[in-house]
Amino acid sequence: MAKLAKYLNQLTVGNVYDAPEILEAYATDRSVLKIKPKLVALPESTDDVRKLMRFCYQLAIKGIRVPVAVRGSGLDEMGADLSNGMVISMEKMNKLLESDKRERLVRVQSGITLKELNTALSMNGLTVPIGGRDNETVGGLISNGATDIYAGKYGGITKYVERLEVVLANGDIVQTGRLGKVAANRKASEKTLEGMIYRRLMKLTGRKTKLLNAIHETNLGKAGYPMAAYINKGGAMDLMPIFFGAEGTLGVITEVILRAIPLEQKSERVVATFEDIETAQKFLDLANSLKPKELSIYDIRVVKSVSESGKRLSSIAEKLTSGFVVFARFDHKGRAAIRKLASVKGVLPKTSQFITDGMKTRVALDEFENSLVSFLNQSKNGERVPLLTNFYVPEKNLGGFLSDIKILENSLKLELAVYGSYATNNYNIRPKFDVSDPEFNKKAVTFLRTGAFIINRQGGSPTGGAPEGRVKAIVTNTEIPEEQVELYTEIKNIFDKYNIMNPGVKLGADTRFTLRHFRDGAVGKIVI
Repeated sequence: MAKLAKYLNQLTVGNVYDAPEILEAYATDRSVLKIKPKLVALPESTDDVRKLMRFCYQLAIKGIRVPVAVRGSGLDEMGADLSNGMVISMEKMNKLLESDKRERLVRVQSGITLKELNTALSMNGLTVPIGGRDNETVGGLISNGATDIYAGKYGGITKYVERLEVVLANGDIVQTGRLGKVAANRKASEKTLEGMIYRRLMKLTGRKTKLLNAIHETNLGKAGYPMAAYINKGGAMDLMPIFFGAEGTLGVITEVILRAIPLEQKSERVVATFEDIETAQKFLDLANSLKPKELSIYDIRVVKSVSESGKRLSSIAEKLTSGFVVFARFDHKGRAAIRKLASVKGVLPKTSQFITDGMKTRVALDEFENSLVSFLNQSKNGERVPLLTNFYVPEKNLGGFLSDIKILENSLKLELAVYGSYATNNYNIRPKFDVSDPEFNKKAVTFLRTGAFIINRQGGSPTGGAPEGRVKAIVTNTEIPEEQVELYTEIKNIFDKYNIMNPGVKLGADTRFTLRHFRDGAVGKIVI
C-alpha cells in the first residue's frame, strides 16, 4: 500500500497514511471489533474527499476494490467506522464555515464536534439541542441518525439539518434540497450519477409506494434504510432523509447546514428513587407530561457500583438494595415543573429519595450526572462492551421487559442493569465480559441474540435508537422482512453499484467476518 499512499498524497492536501502504528490507532472504535485498515486518509476539504472517492471508484471499475469507511471521532458502538480497506477520518474537516444569526443558520464541515458547534453558537445565544457526547461529530450524528437523550422534547438531529453536501461513490457532489416535480424531472434527466440516482429512485419509490407507506407507519427501528419513506412526497424529491442512519454506506457527508434555536441558560434537576418499576413509572409519566429536556431511568445498581468506587452518591443510593433511580432535567419553566413533581413527594414510599438542585445537593447531582461515565469505564472483572445499546422498548411494556431481563440475568449469570431515556423509550444494557476469554464470542452472541429476542417479544426494536452497523446486524439481518431487504438492497445498488462504501455494514454484514474480528483485549480508551 506504500505506492497507493504516496500517490494519494500527491493528489490531496490532507494526508494519507499507511504507517503500521497509525493503522493500529484506527483499527478500533467504541465497539467490540478490531479491523485494521490498509490506508488512513485525513482529508482537509471536500475536494480531497472527492479525489479519494474517485480514485477508489476507478479502481473498482478495474476490478480492484478498496472498501471505504468514514469516521468522525471513532465513537461508533457497532463497528460502522472500521474497514479493512481505507478509513477516511473527517477529524480535520471541523470548521464552522458560515453563520447567519438572523436566520439562525450555520454551515459547518461534517467533522465539527457537537461541543465545538454549540460553543461557537452560544456566543450568539443559540444552540443545536442534541443530547449527544461532546466529541461526537455532526456527520457522525447524521450517519447514525441516533435518538439522543434530548430528542423526546427537541426531536433529534433530523429536525435541525437543513441541507447536506455529500460526495458520492464516484466522487461527484450532491447538494440535497427539496425539488418540486418539474425540478426533480430535470435533475433526473442529467447524465451524471446524481441524475441516475434521482431517475432510479423516482421509479423505485413510485413502484414501492405501498411498502414505503407501511414502513413510515409501522417501522420501529433504524436497520436498513427506513428513511427512504421520506424521499418522495407528492412528486417532490429530497435525497437528504436517506443519509440519516445510512452509516456511510451511500456517500460521504462533507458539509451540513443546520438550524439553531435560542439557548436556554438555566436548567433545574431532580433525582428520585423507587423500589419498584410500577411506582417509578407513575412518577416518570408525570415528569414526562411536564416536557423535560431529559428524563432517564437507571437500575440502581449503576449508581451503587459507582458509589462503591468512591463517588459521593450515598445520599441517592443508601436506602435501597434494589430498584430504580429517575433523573429529570427541565430547561423551560423548570422551577414550576419541579414544584409540581414535589407535590407528590408526600405520597412516595419512605424508602424513596427526592433530591432537587440546591446549594447542599448540587455536588451530589453533578456527581450523579457523571456516574454513567464511571460505570462504563469500570475495568475490574471485565469490560462493559456495547452489544445491546440504543434499543427501543415501548413504555407500556417496560415492566414486562425488565421481568424478562431478570430471567435472562439469572440464566446467563450476568448483571444486566438497564438504563436509558424514558422520554424516548431507548435503553442500554452493558454487562461485563472478559474479552480475552476464548468463549467470549459465543457468550457475547448468545447475550445479543437472546436480548434482541426479548426486545422484539416486548414490542420493541434492537435498532430503535441507532442503526445496526456490523454488530447488531448479526441479529437484525434475519429479522427484516424480505420485501424490505429487496428494497434496501436496490437503494444501496443505486448509490454504490460497486459496493465500496462501507461494505459489511447494515444489510451486507457478514456474521463470520464480524465474529472473526471480535477484539481479544481492551482498547484502553475512556468511554465518554
